[in-house]
Amino acid sequence: MQIHTKFLGTVDITEEQIIIFEKGIPGFEEITKYVLIPIQQDSPFATLQSIEEQEVGFIVTIPFAFKQDYAFDLAEEDTESLQITTDKDILTYSIVTLKDPFETSTINLLAPIIINTAKKIGKQIVLQDGESYPLRFQLKAMEGSVK
Repeated sequence: MQIHTKFLGTVDITEEQIIIFEKGIPGFEEITKYVLIPIQQDSPFATLQSIEEQEVGFIVTIPFAFKQDYAFDLAEEDTESLQITTDKDILTYSIVTLKDPFETSTINLLAPIIINTAKKIGKQIVLQDGESYPLRFQLKAMEGSVK
């Protein structure tokens, strides 16, 4: 099927690519179906695009590309709602706030997006329990990373 995206124009997707966010994403609770579309091959950046609303799309990135020691524990409630049985099925993304120049853009480390790739279920969680990551972590591309 074809969808119209916020950032990439018209894109072909399959039903298998659809990720369900049962409670939506904060601020967009009524929108529950998204797809993850890589921006470029070998880039840590992708778009998390609603298939229900063309204008709802987020630039996301793999946070570990910019903060190698980024780590947190998932709450039992999140593990259950995401139906996670093995760490191998988990992808973690952070929403990017784009700025000009690009190097001043930030990523949200406080509220990562967790995706169970096996079950195609996603959720944005807000870290608790003493996790002290910022809402706005400045992107500073590490040597050798894609800008």
